[in-house]
Amino acid sequence: MSQKQVIPQPCTNMERYLFDLIGYIVLRGALSEEEVAAGNAILDELQDMKPDEWRGRVHGHNFTGSHEGLNLQQIYEAAPVFEQMIDHPSWIAKVTHFIGTDENNFDGLHGPCLIDENFANIRTKGEAIGLHSGGQDRVTRCQFRYHDNKFHCGQINILTAFNKIGPGDGATMVIPGSHKSNILHPEFGVAAISEQSTSVDHITGAVEVYLEPGDAILFVDAIMHGSAKRTNMGQRRISVYRYGPSWGFFRHAYRPSDALLQRLDSKRRQIVMPHAEPLLPSH
Repeated sequence: MSQKQVIPQPCTNMERYLFDLIGYIVLRGALSEEEVAAGNAILDELQDMKPDEWRGRVHGHNFTGSHEGLNLQQIYEAAPVFEQMIDHPSWIAKVTHFIGTDENNFDGLHGPCLIDENFANIRTKGEAIGLHSGGQDRVTRCQFRYHDNKFHCGQINILTAFNKIGPGDGATMVIPGSHKSNILHPEFGVAAISEQSTSVDHITGAVEVYLEPGDAILFVDAIMHGSAKRTNMGQRRISVYRYGPSWGFFRHAYRPSDALLQRLDSKRRQIVMPHAEPLLPSH
C-alpha cells in the first residue's frame, strides 16, 4: 500500500497562525482513498465487538458508557494501514512542530514524541461524547504554550475520518480559542462528559467540524471539544492518535505488543515505545 505523500509535510505559516488562533487545523485529504478503504475493511471486521472483548491485540472498551459508541483501543495493532498512521507524512512533522520537538530539546530526549493512546471509534444514531478538556482541566497534558517563537504543547491529537461526517452525523465539535481561555465555560456543567449521555449541541461558541473520508483534524488537547449527537442512521467512523513529549507515559494500562515492536521500523518503534528497559542492579 502506498502513502499519499512520501515526504513529511511541514507546517505552513497559515497553519501555524490558525492553530495558534483557534487551537486546531483541518488536514484535507490526509489519507489516500486506498488507505481509507483499507481502514474501513478492518473496521468492518471489528464493528461487532463488545465492550471488554479482545480481537487479537485490539480491545473493545467504553470508559464512560455505551452512549459514546464503541472504542477500539490499540488500533495500531490491527493492520498495516493503522501502523502507517503512527508517523504518517500528512501530519507527523506538524505534530512534532506543535509539541516542540522538531528541534533538539529535553522533550525529545527519548525520541520525537510518544503515542500515549490510540483508538478507533464507531458511533451510531443517538450516540455522542460530552464536552471535555479546555479550561476545566489544567494538567500538563492539556497545556498550550508558545514561548520564544516556539510551540510547546502537552498533547496534540489527530482525529481522522473514515467516512463522510456532515450535518446529523455526530461531528466533532470544538470551541475555537478555548485552548487559551482562563475562564471555565459557563455552560460546561450541562454538557460535560459523564456516565450519562451528553453532547455539545447548542453550547455557546461550539462549532461542528465536517470532514470528508480521509480528512483529519489536528488539535491541541487544551481546546474544549466533544461531539454533536448523531441523528442520522449509519455510522460515524474515526480514529484518534494522541501524541505528547517522549518522556510521557501511557494514559491507560495498554502497552504495544512485542510482535508490533518487532515489525515496526526504528522510527515508528521509538514513537510507540520510546522508553528503554529500566536499569536495575544485577544483584
